[in-house]
Amino acid sequence: MSYHGAVKVGGTPDVRELPHLVITKVAVGPMDNNAYLLRCRATDVQVLIDAAADAPVLLETVGHSLATVVTTHRHRDHWDALADVVRATGARTATGRLDAEGIAVPADLLLDDGDTVRVGDVSLTVRHLVGHTPGAIVLLYDDPQGHPHLFTGDCLFPGGPGRTTSPADFASLMNGLEEKVFGPLPDETWVYPGHGNDTTLGAERPHLAEWRSRGW
Repeated sequence: MSYHGAVKVGGTPDVRELPHLVITKVAVGPMDNNAYLLRCRATDVQVLIDAAADAPVLLETVGHSLATVVTTHRHRDHWDALADVVRATGARTATGRLDAEGIAVPADLLLDDGDTVRVGDVSLTVRHLVGHTPGAIVLLYDDPQGHPHLFTGDCLFPGGPGRTTSPADFASLMNGLEEKVFGPLPDETWVYPGHGNDTTLGAERPHLAEWRSRGW
């Protein structure tokens, strides 16, 4: 069965098999968060994006060793199970530098724009987007045998950017999305958000002007 990305809490994870990377998407917690387990096919090294909730579900999904947990931003619904997952697996923790102080579990690796997160032989590029939170990050996997894959946390969803606390933050988030996401990346880029179904940049690109005009 082909990957569709539509998962629900208590349901079956969805698995996408790429030539070099396997992506498992699972929904957890009372806020219907998405967590993504990435596994390098060559080395079996695994990285989890957002240990959001339901540690037993996440640990069952992980199944064996876990190298790193990356937290996309400081909002608690994205790291509520982090301490339990780290305690059980010994995984390193990583997050955006400017959000680290807002996460109860200390970060072993502070990430800045342009940094690389390794998943075995696979590289993810960090993009820092200011607005939803000061240190929110998105992670880009540029598949050498296909289209890019972008893990956006709460910075981008089907239908628009994530909520912000002020017009200035909204403007900053829009600027970052246009400069670092929609500008350099093609329409085929697959978007894996922090909640809900997946989308593509091509599906969202026509609405950029509408989002700008709608404002905060």
